[in-house]
This record gives sequence, C-alpha cells and structure tokens, in this order.
Amino acid sequence: MNKLAVITGGTKGIGKALVAGFAAEGFSIATCSRHADELTQLKSEMLTTYPDVDFFHLATDMSVKAAVKRFGAWVLEKNLPIAILVNNAGLFVPGQIHNEDDGVLEMMIETNLYSAYHLTRSLIETMKAAGAGHIFNICSTASITAYANGGSYGIAKFALLGMSKVLREEMKPFNIRVTSVIPGATFTNSWQGTDLPEDRFMKAEDVVAMVLAAYRLSERSVVEELVIRPMLGDL
Repeated sequence: MNKLAVITGGTKGIGKALVAGFAAEGFSIATCSRHADELTQLKSEMLTTYPDVDFFHLATDMSVKAAVKRFGAWVLEKNLPIAILVNNAGLFVPGQIHNEDDGVLEMMIETNLYSAYHLTRSLIETMKAAGAGHIFNICSTASITAYANGGSYGIAKFALLGMSKVLREEMKPFNIRVTSVIPGATFTNSWQGTDLPEDRFMKAEDVVAMVLAAYRLSERSVVEELVIRPMLGDL
C-alpha cells in the first residue's frame, strides 16, 4: 500500500511541482483545486509520466471552511496512511493596508491561513494515531519580512508561519514533523505579466527538491524552517 501525499492547490506553480515530485517518489497523491478541468488535465499528465501512481483529486474552494472539511473527509475515505500533508493552497493579491480594497484581508486569511488550519485539524488525528507523518506549510519570505506592497497577504503569511510554529510544538510527542517552507519569488502564475526575466526567479522544482530533502531526513531530525531565496535576493 503506497503512502499518501496530500497536496492542496496542486494544479499550478509550486503545488504542481510538488505533485510531480512526490509522484516520482512513488507516493499516492490526493490534491485539489477550484477548477475540475485543471485537475483532470493534471491527472492525465501525471499518469502519463507515473502510470503506477494512484491519483485522487477533488474540486475544492479552499477559502470555504465547509469545502475544506469536505475535502479532508474525502481524503480520509481513501483509508491510506497519510505520510505527507502539504498546505500549499494560497492566493497573492498585492496591495497596502491603508488603501487596498475592502474584503482583501478576509480573502487572504480564509485562503492562506484558514485553509491550512481546517485541513490540518481534519487529518491530524489520523496522523497522530499512526505516530508518523510530515506536515509542510508553504509560507513565504513575506512571513518573515514586511514588504511595502505586501498588505493583507503579508499579514496572512505571518500568521501561517505562527500557526506552523505552534503546530511544531504540539506534534513533538506524536512523532509528526512540521516544516515551515519559506520561499522567495518563484516563477509561477502569480508573476504573470512581469517585466522581470525568468532567471531572476527561483524554479518551483528547486523548492520541491528542498522539501524532499527535508522529508528524507531520519526521524531523529526535523527541518523546522526552510528559507529559500533567488540567488540575487528578494524582489
């Protein structure tokens, strides 16, 4: 029975690269996205490359609590050992606290923080009972550095790092590792339309390589925070 990697927001950017990375390691994959057609296309791509991997997907709006809980229950129905949970689903809207549109804070918190909180709570008891597992929370350098155009996105990402730190302490007695992944600017759809050259950004595959390296450590060690930046620094 293959172990299961649960990866939210799996159809684009870092999420899609994570799906491919863990599929290459032989994990069964459970993922989600708001768009069913993108999930169908992702499954076709993954099974073409990794035909022996079990690939499960469910269209889910991770900004909606009930939908997140439904996704968590759906994952548990697979009755597979959850080895990996990657809370990756997120949304970036640039802006400033003093002039961004009303409602942006709520949208950022619901998508970038509450999704991780509610899904983790949905799956954690199963992981605790197994006494094993690794949770990766995809934060951002905006979790540790304030940017003038970060606005509510920065607030939500600071909060996600805080949640990750608390969860790390809580899970120590249960042998569940928790890693905060803190990537800088990565070439994904979030940067569509930029005038900057692609080589100024990190590759999503480089983030995945470090996540896999952290996972491969012995159970005696854990990478608590994984900070990765473009070679020339933040944008």
